Amino acid sequence: MLNRQQLIDAYRQACEIELQAFKPGNVSIYSPAHDMTVDDFRLSAQVSSGPLTDPKLSLGEKIYYAIKATREAVACNTNLGIVLLCAPLIQAAASLKRGQSWRQALECVLQATTQADADWVFEAIVLAAPAGLGESEQHDVQEKAAVTLMEAMRFAADKDRIALQYATNFKDIFDFSVLRYNRAFVLSGDSGWAALAVFAAMLAHFPDSHIERKYGKRYSEWIKVEMESLDQAMQLAIEPEELFPVLYGLDKAFKAQRINPGTTADMTVATVLVVLLEQLIGQEMVGKL
Repeated sequence: MLNRQQLIDAYRQACEIELQAFKPGNVSIYSPAHDMTVDDFRLSAQVSSGPLTDPKLSLGEKIYYAIKATREAVACNTNLGIVLLCAPLIQAAASLKRGQSWRQALECVLQATTQADADWVFEAIVLAAPAGLGESEQHDVQEKAAVTLMEAMRFAADKDRIALQYATNFKDIFDFSVLRYNRAFVLSGDSGWAALAVFAAMLAHFPDSHIERKYGKRYSEWIKVEMESLDQAMQLAIEPEELFPVLYGLDKAFKAQRINPGTTADMTVATVLVVLLEQLIGQEMVGKL
């Protein structure tokens, strides 16, 4: 339903909006982190947008070539989680048929994944070399895939929140974080603030699987308590600037412990992408009435 340029623009805009959110522990326009800068993420969004929207590529190929382009451009893992989440969303939006809901189209994309898709994604993960990857007794990404991509994601869903989205048709995003984004945007009119509202609410409710892969549950309760407080404060704040001292303090505390809620940041990008694509899909439908 949507053309390729619309998909490219929406994806790049979602990546930029996430960078406008002052997310404690992550890279943003307010603070670099982990030897990465905003420019690294902007370049990553630019170079990965082509493969992700290429209609000639399978889902697995989209993911692999997006990561390959990123690696060649910035030589570090800026966007593996973003690409894994956004690829099926983009493919579903591109393949949406009249009378079909977007979530139905997404489910079709996910259920149609193949063993070849899994192989491509395994290669992408190895190429990106995310921190805390480790090894697995079954479906190890260092080996050839023996299952479809969907089956591999179901296997990993209990320990990886990105895999869980595949297994649940992106339930966290559609049924939780999009609602948080829209509420915060209506109240503030600020997309960066709305993205931060998603980030804070998700960390207040769900542990970050990137952090727990690296540190176990050592920091999980502390992060939960801090982000519950931030989430509540954001809902009461009149102006975003009121909370900047709190955000700077949390950012410093997280980075002092090398805590990077990377999975939650990736989920934030995917949430914003869903909001933007839903707007485009709605406009297309109205235009065809």
